Amino acid sequence: MGEQTQVQAKPETQTPPQPQPQPNSDSTLVSNSPVDLPPNPSNPSKIPIRPQKIRKLSSLPSSKTPQTTASSATPVSTKSRRKSTPKSSSRVLPQIIKPLSADGEIDNALLHLRSADPLLGSLIDTLPVPQFESHNSPFLALSKSILYQQLAYKAGTSIYTRFVSLCGEEDAVCPDIVLSLSAQQLKQIGVSGRKASYLYDLANKYKNGILCDDALVKMDDKSLFTMLSMVKGIGPWSVHMFMIFSLHRPDVLPVSDLGVRKGVQLLYGLEELPRLSQMEQLCEKWRPYRSAGAWYMWRFVEGKGTPTTAAAAIDAGNVQPLQQIQTGQETQQHQLQLLEPINGIGNLGIFMKEKRAGLELK
Repeated sequence: MGEQTQVQAKPETQTPPQPQPQPNSDSTLVSNSPVDLPPNPSNPSKIPIRPQKIRKLSSLPSSKTPQTTASSATPVSTKSRRKSTPKSSSRVLPQIIKPLSADGEIDNALLHLRSADPLLGSLIDTLPVPQFESHNSPFLALSKSILYQQLAYKAGTSIYTRFVSLCGEEDAVCPDIVLSLSAQQLKQIGVSGRKASYLYDLANKYKNGILCDDALVKMDDKSLFTMLSMVKGIGPWSVHMFMIFSLHRPDVLPVSDLGVRKGVQLLYGLEELPRLSQMEQLCEKWRPYRSAGAWYMWRFVEGKGTPTTAAAAIDAGNVQPLQQIQTGQETQQHQLQLLEPINGIGNLGIFMKEKRAGLELK
């Protein structure tokens, strides 16, 4: 009996593990369960990894942030486009500005100067109306500017007249004609070797396509200043004179011209010649007609009795400004400081020879 109870107890003890496979509905799973036990513990470790990958993948398409950034990027581009349009329009403005030789522009300039500067307005009433009637080609005007450098007005006129006759006539002056002239031919009419090299450099830049008349006329003031400064012998003063008297640009202030500086000194009662920075500040109110204001400074100084050979020479109502306006020792000092740059002391001797040659050729 005791053995039977033990035998019966054993199956009773075996029955409790039997309910474990019952929740596993399939018998095959029960049979495979002991085999799958070792990989099962590894599965939990893989399970948390998968949702992380899923989250990453789901975050890319499901996230609305890139869409918002893309949508927000479009208005930024539109804003940038809206900002860029006024810049492009501002670049076109210098081409739209009319030259002083256009109909009605002188009247507009005088009206503005009178209202902006009462001192200049009172001076305008006592002087004639400015005239800007020169219509020479840009190449001829630049060549003329080179020939007149560092010379008195009469001496420069004499050399220029001989230069034109050597070329044939004013309309015939062109890059090819200038390049066909030898240095000896130019020397015979009073042009130094240095100025001849300046003329050749200007003609070569025209021939190579770096410069041309049409492009110079259409350039804005800053681009024009940069391009012409590349030519040998053409400095800031020559560029300013070209812009005022050849292209008739309305808003050019030749701050390095001694005549304009002297006129500003007399107009405002300054004890000394104004510095370049002071010139910009004092004449800022003249914008956008500073060229006309400079014209009146030349006439104002000329009316004070300064000799025309050292000041702004008046010819048929047109101002032909030179770089220096004073005589004696003061003139020699300003010739070194405010003329077109003279490189080295040796060039001073060349300058004096050119001046004497110009006076003799008359």
